[in-house]
Amino acid sequence: MTVRRRVLVLAAAFVVLAAAGVFSVLHASARAERRDHVQGVGPRVSAGAVSLAGGGPARMVFRNMAWGPHRDELSSVPASDPGGPRTASGVKCLRFYAASGTGVCLQAVRGAVSDTYRALVLDSRLRTVRRYDVPGIPSRARVSPSGHLVAWTAFVGGDSYAGTDFSTRAEIADVRTGELIASLESFRVVLGGKPYHAADVNFWGVTFAGDDRTFYATLATKGRTHLVRGDLRTRTVTAVHDNVECPSLSPDGLRVAYKKRVAGLPADAPWRLYVLDLRTMRETPLAETRSVDDQAVWAAADTLVYALPGDFGADLHRVPADGSGRPERIAASAVSPAFLG
Repeated sequence: MTVRRRVLVLAAAFVVLAAAGVFSVLHASARAERRDHVQGVGPRVSAGAVSLAGGGPARMVFRNMAWGPHRDELSSVPASDPGGPRTASGVKCLRFYAASGTGVCLQAVRGAVSDTYRALVLDSRLRTVRRYDVPGIPSRARVSPSGHLVAWTAFVGGDSYAGTDFSTRAEIADVRTGELIASLESFRVVLGGKPYHAADVNFWGVTFAGDDRTFYATLATKGRTHLVRGDLRTRTVTAVHDNVECPSLSPDGLRVAYKKRVAGLPADAPWRLYVLDLRTMRETPLAETRSVDDQAVWAAADTLVYALPGDFGADLHRVPADGSGRPERIAASAVSPAFLG
């Protein structure tokens, strides 16, 4: 090949690559622009005041994922009409939860080179009262029934629970004092009735009891997961059941909803929803037969709400907590719900 022909080939390749780059930028820009405009279908969303205070009509507060100017904002609907018109707050979160007038909002902070993440503790009017750095991609968030404690989980390696090549960091903060437990890995672990130590220990999916001392979470080690009961005073976690991920404690503190890996399911969708009776350790499979990668929320003593993939990110569904009935979609383009009032 002559020098002139090589130059022409390189020039042609440069033009093609440049055109591809321009197309990618324009396509991404157009997609981002579409995200900011209301689509012809989907829920109606308008700006307004959103409160986390108790009292008044029951309501659901969640991250709105409908495309438009209020995408990713905390929004509110009556609990009796979860698919109805939404009131958007202007506060954006990736993950969210609230109880007793306290909210935790996990946010991305967009940077020129890479994103960082933070946890905001919100009061009942969505004002930030405390702020913490989050060491990775936000995954789970919870608030204790009293509103005194908040917790979050972040991926610090990997970005999916489906495989085994990930690591997580679970943190707990006291809203009253600001004290932060930066990692549950600092707690003493009891597994099989004996003290346990391993370099591969991971925790995620904290859920609180009503005494501001006891919590439950997932412990993973050696390729297995365990439900652990934690004690904030003794800084101890004790394994109480196997094959439990993303636990959610019921309002009466007697049951745990969770996702369980079931043999024979695809590696990227291995979970089914179960409820564990903590008194008898009896497991009940729920009527939802799709794989649920979420930390379910107790909307009431007899109902669980959880997210499944949808057209614009995720939709919320509900199912009876006793294994009866059938699942039902209750809200499109929504995730991270909290039930208040």
